[in-house]
Amino acid sequence: MRCMVIVKGSKESEAGGLPSPEIMNAMGRFNEELLKAGVLLAAEGLQPTSKAKRVKFSGAKSTVIDGPFAETKELIAGFWLWQVKSVDEAIEWLKRSPFGGGGEVDIRPLLEIEDMDPVCTPEIRERDKRLRAQLAGKK
Repeated sequence: MRCMVIVKGSKESEAGGLPSPEIMNAMGRFNEELLKAGVLLAAEGLQPTSKAKRVKFSGAKSTVIDGPFAETKELIAGFWLWQVKSVDEAIEWLKRSPFGGGGEVDIRPLLEIEDMDPVCTPEIRERDKRLRAQLAGKK
């Protein structure tokens, strides 16, 4: 199963604060472990919402809202994309991560095409397969 591991934003990340070299090195070592184990698919940090846009949809109308966004508890500072056997395995990996100083992280399983069986037609499945093949070819 694939899952997204979501690192919550904080006042520090929203202010554009960067981690210390020690934290960066610890995170780099952790990411190397994930990669060697075949777990890591992607890992990225995000710019603060002062550099972001939010698009709100209401029927056919869309509105663009400039950051920063006031409610920091719902913001994301970064993420990993992992390939694991279960959410429990993801939890075990996360327990080894260098977040000893604090923070909050969510683990969210990805919704796979198989999870969409009740609404997937053969055409939808074929399109999904074709798009994934095209994405894999870009690597």
